[in-house]
Amino acid sequence: MRLPVIVGMGGVNAAGRTSGFQSFRRMVIDVLPEAQRRQTLVGLAVMMGLVAAEADGRFRVVHGIENTDNTDLAEGTVLDASAVAAGFAEVVCAGTLVRRVAPEYFNVDALHWQSNASLSPADTSAGLQFAMPLAQVPEPLPEGWSLDLVGDKEALVTVVGSVNVKLDNQRDFPVKAAGQLPSGFAISELYNSRFQPRGLQMALFGATDALRSVGIEWKEILRHVNPDQVGVYSSSGFGQMDQSGYGGMQQSRMKGDRVTTKALVMGINSMPTDFINAYVLANVGIASSSVAACATFLSNLRIAVADIQAGKVRVAMVGNSEAPIVPELMDGFATMGALATDENMIRTYGDAAVDHRRASRPFGENCGFTMGEASQYFVLMDDALAVELGAPLLGSITDVFIDADGIKKSITAPGPGNHITMAKAAAAVVAVAGEEALRSKSFVLAHGSSTPQNRVTESQIFDQVAAAFEIEDWPVVAVKAYVGHTIAPASGDQLVVALGAFVHGILPGIPTIEAVADDVHQQRLLIGPEHVQRNPEDLEVAILNSKGFGGNNASAVVLSPARTQRMLERRYSAETMAAYYARREISEAAASAYFLAADRGDYAPIYRFGEGMIADEAIVIDKLRVTIDGLPGAIELPTDNPYADMS
Repeated sequence: MRLPVIVGMGGVNAAGRTSGFQSFRRMVIDVLPEAQRRQTLVGLAVMMGLVAAEADGRFRVVHGIENTDNTDLAEGTVLDASAVAAGFAEVVCAGTLVRRVAPEYFNVDALHWQSNASLSPADTSAGLQFAMPLAQVPEPLPEGWSLDLVGDKEALVTVVGSVNVKLDNQRDFPVKAAGQLPSGFAISELYNSRFQPRGLQMALFGATDALRSVGIEWKEILRHVNPDQVGVYSSSGFGQMDQSGYGGMQQSRMKGDRVTTKALVMGINSMPTDFINAYVLANVGIASSSVAACATFLSNLRIAVADIQAGKVRVAMVGNSEAPIVPELMDGFATMGALATDENMIRTYGDAAVDHRRASRPFGENCGFTMGEASQYFVLMDDALAVELGAPLLGSITDVFIDADGIKKSITAPGPGNHITMAKAAAAVVAVAGEEALRSKSFVLAHGSSTPQNRVTESQIFDQVAAAFEIEDWPVVAVKAYVGHTIAPASGDQLVVALGAFVHGILPGIPTIEAVADDVHQQRLLIGPEHVQRNPEDLEVAILNSKGFGGNNASAVVLSPARTQRMLERRYSAETMAAYYARREISEAAASAYFLAADRGDYAPIYRFGEGMIADEAIVIDKLRVTIDGLPGAIELPTDNPYADMS
């Protein structure tokens, strides 16, 4: 069976850029070596628009720090990397991870809404009278209304009874924390975004970042595969809900505005796939969009892994983009009681004031999850193609398991499905890597949503599986403590951390909690606020777990680069692997050069709008194949009968 190998990753979430492990490093910045800490702070300072890279390797201050007597940080000052890291560390850290919702999203203290009111006349004998433009008089005329014309353009309206109206109003929004992209990072300014929804801008950025992280030109990859052996597996969970997508379409008529021509199309939840196919990869292969609530990433990953294992595709772009920090979505979750409100946090934690930085508290005393936004994309290849091209080796995916919950009395309640997926994942680890790898060299990336129900049910599953497979002190990582719940790409956030842990030997703790809640099952688990540092060689397997609304349970097995490489060495000859290592050095050097350039702000999304469109006359079809002028290789048509024994 072909092994799906991870050769690139890219994207962005509240912790920063995905490629080069920037976002991972931000999560564990307090235990990083000084050089990596400085690199992380400087790269984020550039991303946040605080400084701009100069040609000589130094940085010019774009936004000086207010309320400081340090003139060395004034606007226009040129600094070296050490000075940037020292001077802007506090601002960078404050402007990343979960934090108070910024005004550019919406005003959580004075959110605009329309309140209902009923207007009645003070003198009921005269009726209610008011003037209005004739063009604004509703048709048909409401019951009880009568008109007297005042000139050609105005009417005097008399109403018998009352009039129900909606008044512009403001209210305090109960949820004030979210995992927002780094403050000041504006993707729309990096390319001609054409008023595209935020989620699609993020998809272009994430796919571009992932593609460049491979260190091999896309056209070179295409030379080694047929045009239909490429697949993009992507979606958003809710669609694009801001004003440029479904949000604007749904609100327009209620606000007295017109629906724009693009709102419906741009809002569709498969649009991230379509944008990547059309504007980043120019792909004519598989386009696949799966949606499975919080397990959406793993659902897309399962299909991609299966297609690679079956030989349907040889290279896949897998990921999701979600921009859900909009009042409508957050209002919906808050009404369900799913989000952590300021009032509930004060009541639960006993604090006089709310610490929005600690809004997401997986496996601790908690009162709801925290919304986040993210774009996470990964480039997968079958092992033969990765070896042939000399692609970087970040790890591999052996299995993705998905099971439903069966009968339940609440569609959002948990059930047995996640017990099944986790048990299957643990057994699959034993089958592929052995019992010792599972017992002493594996860790779990928990769904860890920060709700009271999740902390009990998910920890019980982990503890039960650990007992069945004789695991002691099984490390559990909860990424949502740092970036919030990003819905569709949530398990993409997990995968980024898993790959980062393999390289850096750091399992991020849960710094937002002081202690694990009393009702958490942890007899065989290792959960806590502190980071756990291990020798990277002792981290070989990660299990990603997701518990989605409606019974969308999923668990995936991820192998480390070292474990994956040993598997490749068993499959291929020493000569083949030696050639692979030589080619890999070149691609890794190219990838490293991109990471350095990206840290200096060179990461504009690929946006091939209208470039190289395929005309009908460029397509040639015969009985055996389809060839397209300008694309290497051919699309072979099926000729074998897979059901020959039944024909």
